[in-house]
Amino acid sequence: MAVLKPLSGNPNAPQQYKQPSRKGKKAWRKNVDISEVQDGLEALNEQIIRGGVIAEKDSDELFTIDAQGDDDITKQLPKKLQKTLKSDEIIAQRSAVPAVSLRKRPGDGKTTDGLVPVKKQRKDYVTHKELARIKKVADGHHEQTVEVVDAEYDPWAESEDKKTPVPVPQEQLPFLPEPAKAKKPKTLEQQPISLVANGKSVPAVPKPKGGYSYNPTFSDYQERLIQESEKVIAAERKRIAELEAERAKLEAAARSAAEAEAAEARADLSEWEDDSEWEGFQSGGEELSVKAKRPRRKTPAERNRAKRRKEEERKAKHEAAMKRKQQQQERIKQIALEVAERERAIELAKQEMSDPSDEEIDEDNLQLRRRQLGKFKLPEKDLELVLPDELQDSLRLLKPEGNLLKDRYRSMLLRGKLEARRKIPYKKQAKTKVTEKWTYKDFTI
Repeated sequence: MAVLKPLSGNPNAPQQYKQPSRKGKKAWRKNVDISEVQDGLEALNEQIIRGGVIAEKDSDELFTIDAQGDDDITKQLPKKLQKTLKSDEIIAQRSAVPAVSLRKRPGDGKTTDGLVPVKKQRKDYVTHKELARIKKVADGHHEQTVEVVDAEYDPWAESEDKKTPVPVPQEQLPFLPEPAKAKKPKTLEQQPISLVANGKSVPAVPKPKGGYSYNPTFSDYQERLIQESEKVIAAERKRIAELEAERAKLEAAARSAAEAEAAEARADLSEWEDDSEWEGFQSGGEELSVKAKRPRRKTPAERNRAKRRKEEERKAKHEAAMKRKQQQQERIKQIALEVAERERAIELAKQEMSDPSDEEIDEDNLQLRRRQLGKFKLPEKDLELVLPDELQDSLRLLKPEGNLLKDRYRSMLLRGKLEARRKIPYKKQAKTKVTEKWTYKDFTI
């Protein structure tokens, strides 16, 4: 009978850990031996579970020195120690890593098991308690009454309890210049210049008229509606007049260009017509003679003479036109000066005749100065007007008009306390230029 023998060689699975060369296709990363790394990680995890990494602990935590032994321990221990079971040893082991908490954590409210719908709290309704309180407030029954008390202090005043730094005497610091006192600017005592043409002071908060009310009378509303309509119609007529003037200007320019072209064409034809009359032409309307001479071509000298004559005529016309234009400009300046003096005299007469303190200022029809403060003009006032078909018969359906912030800002600009500015949404960035450096230029031979 044959004898069965085990296979010779290593009984483990074939492995390819050795890599004599990495230039072939067989030298892949899956064949790299990482067993040593895995064993090290398992040993590290085991040390962490048992209380921490041994290499990172101090000697005092690992070892204790027993200078004096305990004699009672040998008396208390039994003579034959009973060996504990392996299961008890495993259960008795306690890891230093805390266990995962079993307490329920509040989620985001969106994760469900797919069976029970998510319950979301409604926020778009009013509770019965809040509705009852609002009804009581609407009926005039307030739970608390706020008492208005006048302020006993000025919030903008400088506080006296501020800690002022102790000054260092000048003798100790002779190398420092003497501290200069702050000087207030001269313009601080000057009154702001109003933008109104007549120089009158404008109130900070003008008194509105009856047409601005939410429930105006028919006469006030009709008067203000007609006034605003006339303003809009005048602005539209001005726009149409400007368009018509621009169109007439373009047509005149096109007509003058066409006339210039026609004049040049006639001048070119006149060169051939100077000597085009035939000798055999008779005044009585008779037929031409058979012996009539044909028109001859001009010599170069005659052509040059004609060109010089045309150039002189063109220069004379241009000089005459420039002279007329200069005279018109001077006349326009004189007329502008006369009109400005006349307007100034009229304004002075009006100021002398009327007292600015007794006269009410109409903010809607204010005439501003020609030269305003800053390079930006005063912003237009918003049209706070409701059309007849938009009038409401109930205050609950009423929509508020106007903006207090815009009104206050425009009032400060009108009184000359601020300068009109333009909103800049983005800061201006510095212009950068990207170039590629040629390194071969750094080397010289």
